[in-house]
Amino acid sequence: MSAWTDQIDCLRLIRSEGVGPVTFRRLIDRYHTAAAALDALPRLARAGGKATPPDMMSVADAEQELERTRAAGGRMIFLDDPEYPPLLGMLDDAPPCLIMRGDASLAFRRCVAAVGGRNASANGQRMAETLAAELAATVVVVSGLARGIDTAAHTGAMRTGRTIAVIAGGIDQPYPPENADLHARIAATDLLITESPVGTVPQARHFPRRNRIIAGLSLGVVVVEAAPKSGSLITARIAQEAGREVFAVPGSPLDPRARGGNDLIRQGAMLVENAADILDNLPMQPTLMRSGKSGFGEPQFDFPEPPDAVENPPEARSAVLSLLSPEPTMVDDLVRRCQLSSSAVMAVLLELELAGRVETFPGNRVALLPDTIE
Repeated sequence: MSAWTDQIDCLRLIRSEGVGPVTFRRLIDRYHTAAAALDALPRLARAGGKATPPDMMSVADAEQELERTRAAGGRMIFLDDPEYPPLLGMLDDAPPCLIMRGDASLAFRRCVAAVGGRNASANGQRMAETLAAELAATVVVVSGLARGIDTAAHTGAMRTGRTIAVIAGGIDQPYPPENADLHARIAATDLLITESPVGTVPQARHFPRRNRIIAGLSLGVVVVEAAPKSGSLITARIAQEAGREVFAVPGSPLDPRARGGNDLIRQGAMLVENAADILDNLPMQPTLMRSGKSGFGEPQFDFPEPPDAVENPPEARSAVLSLLSPEPTMVDDLVRRCQLSSSAVMAVLLELELAGRVETFPGNRVALLPDTIE
């Protein structure tokens, strides 16, 4: 049972229109229970300028989703649950709800992610498989169950140890189809993780969200063959921003599939030739945790008590909107420039996001959605 009172209410809030991972945390910080946040959603969206009430999941639909998850062999782990992976919970945009199938304890062990391109060379796949087999004797290997490097990493890890597959679709949707057997094996002996509901067929927009889970679970990410602008580089960037170590296997400058990894090395990633290069440089905990950044559990945002003690006049919303643009802006900058209290600015931003007028990003940044620019 969720400490926020009820799993049904938590799931309904997560599935409500306008409620992303960061907004979910803001609502819980402000209202303390999912039920209270659900009650406030229509009023907040209306205050932010939304003409119609936000779409909200019904109790019956939430109950059906929980039942479908159980029927598929999975279970839902919410952000405040003791079984929620602690390193992942440190991310500003950690998924409020994970769906797990398999041995959930693996997500509490020291993990290293191994990622790379789908169209990997034979040498790249062999390197990933060998590296994962060496790593899995000591740590859990995390990857994304995609073609190429991911498949090789899972295969190598299962020879000598344990692996976690983070997938973009539902736990009942093997992807790519040729990995159906591997999907089933990992579910039976190791661990599948997703934030997508059962029945979700993976689409392009799901993969960046999956990548942040891969990075968040891991103390370090090693990239084996990644082209420039590939999803693997997104995973590496998220890992670096979260204080995790980034490693890369060098490749031939004549092979475009190696350029992303080689660029990472130029930018300061550790060069990897074998598992020892990773294990010898793997911290016991992330850099940001060592420097004092808290995980989930402490209030993340400065809201007044009681929750609705501050009424935001239209002038406050206008002042905040006038300072926003499609380029993400630090919330601290907004507070300094609009001459409103921090709690008033946060309340205005929450209303605007639920009205679909702004988007919140990790790192306490916010941007105006293009369609709302007047």
